[in-house]
Amino acid sequence: MGRIIVEVMPKPEILDPQGKAVGSALPRLGIASFTAVRQGKCFHLDVDGPVTGELLGQARRAAEEVLSNPIIEDVVRVEEIDEDGAASTGGAL
Repeated sequence: MGRIIVEVMPKPEILDPQGKAVGSALPRLGIASFTAVRQGKCFHLDVDGPVTGELLGQARRAAEEVLSNPIIEDVVRVEEIDEDGAASTGGAL
């Protein structure tokens, strides 16, 4: 079985209240190393068999048409991942 990961983030000009809330909470927890936090969405798409270029293309289309709102979000990653969640070298954005 193959797996494709799709990551979607708010466009840079869009306010991110959840990311801002997390970013302001981190220093109160003693975690002060990060200067900003943005929160997005992550989808794991499982397929029967190996991930092919055609399947990555379908995932890209799903990301652009269904999984994201193109007015306020960017699709930042569409690629094959292994069982441990590591990106495969053959992935495509």
